[in-house]
Amino acid sequence: MTLFPVDKRHNRTNIHSIVSGRPTDTRNREEAILKAALELFGERGFYGTTVPSVVERAEIAAGTFYHYFESKEQLVNVVYRRWKSEVARLILTDFPADHPPREQFRVTWERMTEFALAHPKELAFLELHQHGSYLDSESQAIENQTLDFGVMMLQRAQAAQALKPMDPAVLMAIVNGAFIGIVRQGIEKRVALTRETLMAAEVCCWEAIRA
Repeated sequence: MTLFPVDKRHNRTNIHSIVSGRPTDTRNREEAILKAALELFGERGFYGTTVPSVVERAEIAAGTFYHYFESKEQLVNVVYRRWKSEVARLILTDFPADHPPREQFRVTWERMTEFALAHPKELAFLELHQHGSYLDSESQAIENQTLDFGVMMLQRAQAAQALKPMDPAVLMAIVNGAFIGIVRQGIEKRVALTRETLMAAEVCCWEAIRA
């Protein structure tokens, strides 16, 4: 009797895969590439990351990479869209559009806090690197949609005289800069990256931009 059923046709491959820890099926190989790419882009940036380094980190055969992705540029766009879309989904699902601006600001910040604490590597990749030079049109569209939503909500808050009458892009830069700055300090272990820290900062940021 054995603990696991044995498929004699694929026994060697399965044993090797279990021992080596390498992904065996199509979905796992693709996910291994995406995970390795996220880590490397976060650590080294786009230009410091090479396809061979992704292949090595993902523990796949060199030719396997090109079965899933045509180039490093396509890969970085897939990673970018995956996590940018996840941020947008998290913020926009059941967004309290009919609530006062103060509540909308708190909800948005709170949901970004959830994402930052659950996915610090992903947020670092999205926000701590300059992506503009290699984003394709689909990725740029997602980025623009996110920015447009933020500007629209700020303009509504200004119309309600809840925020300072400044360029909404400036207000957004103030808030985003503060949030990402705290996350960066947390990743570098200079401050405690906790919900308490980030929500305390939310109060400070609202005070900075409110009318």
